[in-house]
Amino acid sequence: MRWMFKSILSLFLLIGLAIPLQPAVADRLDAEELVVESEITVRRMWDHPEFAPYVRQYMREAKAVIIVPTMLKGGFLIGGEGGSGVLMARGQSNQWSYPSFVSLGSASIGLQIGGQTSEMLLLIMTGQGLEAVLNDQVQIGGELSGAVGPYGAGTEASTTTNLDVDIIAYSISQGVFVGVNVEGTAIIPRESLIRDYYGHPATPRQVVIEGTVGDSHADQLRSTMQNLVSQ
Repeated sequence: MRWMFKSILSLFLLIGLAIPLQPAVADRLDAEELVVESEITVRRMWDHPEFAPYVRQYMREAKAVIIVPTMLKGGFLIGGEGGSGVLMARGQSNQWSYPSFVSLGSASIGLQIGGQTSEMLLLIMTGQGLEAVLNDQVQIGGELSGAVGPYGAGTEASTTTNLDVDIIAYSISQGVFVGVNVEGTAIIPRESLIRDYYGHPATPRQVVIEGTVGDSHADQLRSTMQNLVSQ
């Protein structure tokens, strides 16, 4: 079944959603636009009335985040979700790295038609989770454990450091909280976007851990992230 999933997912990521949104997908692969839109998305998540307390608590403890301004869902017979986003790691004094770039995708088989656009925030809570995302393509529910927020509702804040998941996901569509199924979602490094954004090849680790590349265009996003988690 795993090889079947990967084959379907590869097909999905290559041909895009089978709905008339492919030009928008291509536009959103632009790295500079992703960085700008990611700041808007993370602010929206931070202030969301339904799960802001959880997002704020967990983001302050997260090892890293993945911000996806646009997830597209749809298809016919072979469907799924896909989108591009930025990966940033939290360092000392709540300073955040420059962004690396990833694609997210999941695939499914069955009668389905139509489409939906949403925004997603993935909080990477463990060092193991961050290492897996940096090293290679990984799958939530496979190499990584995942949960959908709000997560920890009804628990005391002091217990949040004892989370038993690698990633917590939050998603909204047109400003409204939507439940998502992150099981089976693949996270794939986009080194081509790193090259396009920074002007030369670099690995995700060099960007978010080693800090060997940077671009002032992302300073606003980094500043926003630091200001939010320092509140």
